[in-house]
This record gives sequence, C-alpha cells and structure tokens, in this order.
Amino acid sequence: MKSEYKQYYEKFGLNVVYYRKKKRLTQLQLAEYVDISRSHISAIELGNVGVSFDLIFKMCEVLEVTPKELFDFRG
Repeated sequence: MKSEYKQYYEKFGLNVVYYRKKKRLTQLQLAEYVDISRSHISAIELGNVGVSFDLIFKMCEVLEVTPKELFDFRG
C-alpha cells in the first residue's frame, strides 16, 4: 500500500471495528463468518492490509451494513 493512502486504510479499519462491535461480534466470530483468520481481521482493523471487493461485500452482509457505510469516513 502506498503511504499516502494509509490514513484511508486506517479509517476503513475503524469502521469495521465500529460495526463489528455494534453487532457484538469478536474478531474471531467475524473472521469465521467471512472465512478468514482472526489475525487478518486484526490487520484490516489496524489498516495494515488491503481488502478485496469480495471480502468487503461479505463483511457487509455479516455486519448488515452497506459498502457506503463502511467507506463513510468520519473526520
């Protein structure tokens, strides 16, 4: 990932955390629902890795949000 985009990865990750906690899911539970490892969820939430559209859509289904909501970066 290019360093100038790091802030967007981090904001996306914070939204994943927010909606995961809103659904009262642990990282492990979300990971199991979307078929990836817990450490991968952690890396996404910290903004350390990129995410495919397939995974974004799957997370949206589990978290019951729209892709727009996941990309609605605050501040």
